Amino acid sequence: MSIARLAAALLSLPLERTAATLLSHDAPVDFATPVGEPALIGPDSVSWRIFRNPLTMFIGGVTAVLLELGEPRVRTGVWEHSGFRADPARRLRRTGMAAMVTVYGARSRMEALAARVRAMHGAVSGTTPAGEPYRADDPELLRWVQGTAAFAFLAAYRRHVRDVPAAERDLYYAEGSAGSLLYAAEGAPASEAEFGAMLRAMMPRLEPSPILDELLAILRSAPILPPAMRPLQRLIVRAAVDLVPAEARARLRLGRHGRLTAAEAAFLHMLGRTLDHARFPTSPAAQACVRLGLPADYLVPA
Repeated sequence: MSIARLAAALLSLPLERTAATLLSHDAPVDFATPVGEPALIGPDSVSWRIFRNPLTMFIGGVTAVLLELGEPRVRTGVWEHSGFRADPARRLRRTGMAAMVTVYGARSRMEALAARVRAMHGAVSGTTPAGEPYRADDPELLRWVQGTAAFAFLAAYRRHVRDVPAAERDLYYAEGSAGSLLYAAEGAPASEAEFGAMLRAMMPRLEPSPILDELLAILRSAPILPPAMRPLQRLIVRAAVDLVPAEARARLRLGRHGRLTAAEAAFLHMLGRTLDHARFPTSPAAQACVRLGLPADYLVPA
């Protein structure tokens, strides 16, 4: 047995409990039903492999939020119309569960979720402190949110688990197109090059804000992981900052929040690889495989 498989076997139970805590939700989703109903994309997709890793989902999720909130209209809308400041753990769990439903959920459940999200976005509008109007259902802002999330989850997996070939990276972006359309994010990046173009176009709009500093302070101390794992939580937050593209990180003035040392990066890579070999039979990915008549460990690397 390889070292990665041995470590995964020893850590699978506590890691599964932690992953379940991260994804606990007010209205639990049963990914094992309806039996036989497909998701938007299939189990042999790049997305199904990447989204099952709880470490990179956590890191990537924070990176995505930093990029999203770097845009002032998105930042104002999220900060003034959501519970992020009051209960960041709950908001992160809801966001994580939405990502799981989008990738692994039966299509009927994913479509119902997307309809609820569209309705919520349609009710959110306002004006930024600089006097710029915004609407949460603005296609430009929806494209930015969808694109940064896709980028961040993929980037976290590539850095902390294993690299993904260029052709598979493009396929991964393309796999998200159907979900983006259901969320009304028409024209969301469907390739790595398209995301790069969107990032370059949006770069002049990114700006620092005390809200980003407050957000990072909240994420470092909020009860997201169990108490014994709070040092890991703080490390994950720094890893998320480290993952923000260099130019964006400079524009948002995130450098003061620290970068990973070589030893920390090596530790997270080891943990990410271990999680990739772990079996989580109650996870959304495993239950979705069962729903489709596949073994629960179908996505675990050989």
